[in-house]
Amino acid sequence: MYSKIQYISQGTTVSEQLTNIEKVLDAGCDWIQLRFKNATENELINSAESVKKLCEKYKATFIVNDHVELAKKINADGVHLGLQDTSIKNARAILGSKKIIGGTANTLNDVLKRVEEKCDYIGLGPFAFTITKEKLSPVLGIEGYQKIMNELQKINISIPIYAIGGIELEDVESIVNTGVYGIAVSGLITHHNNKRILFEQLNQQLNAVIKHSR
Repeated sequence: MYSKIQYISQGTTVSEQLTNIEKVLDAGCDWIQLRFKNATENELINSAESVKKLCEKYKATFIVNDHVELAKKINADGVHLGLQDTSIKNARAILGSKKIIGGTANTLNDVLKRVEEKCDYIGLGPFAFTITKEKLSPVLGIEGYQKIMNELQKINISIPIYAIGGIELEDVESIVNTGVYGIAVSGLITHHNNKRILFEQLNQQLNAVIKHSR
């Protein structure tokens, strides 16, 4: 079973990336996606190797954003691919059947494409405006998620879907009530002064929704 909370890493240097990731792991996170868009090749490799060790230490799942060959080289748990990145088919051929492959989606058609491509999970967003990502796709909001989840239910499609993009603590209950599996967050965790308490609060929100939906 996948974690309900994914952390998408932040930092403009190797040091910032590793510091942020270790703090998040220490706070209780068990799913890390290394996202280091402006890194040089050496910076990316060094970061990935260090994050792999950290995730092994904390027994956390380690996903590499975009770089399929790097994920294979360091034996990461999987890779997350944007709509313009390497195809899921090619990634699967490189990584094999046992690795996790996640894919980005913004619309219902994107989700259906990802399902057809046999993604293991989908990052659907953005929920709201976020400065974390350049070239932001159209914002979905609660209404957008609800429409997509309703359509998937109608055609009996079930796949772990994570809401992502500009999510705040007070948004979580409404987001998960749409039927999504979990949340992927970046700035919310990175910039929080007490990450352990934040994780407790996020898990309380997620668990409260689960209990309410039974």
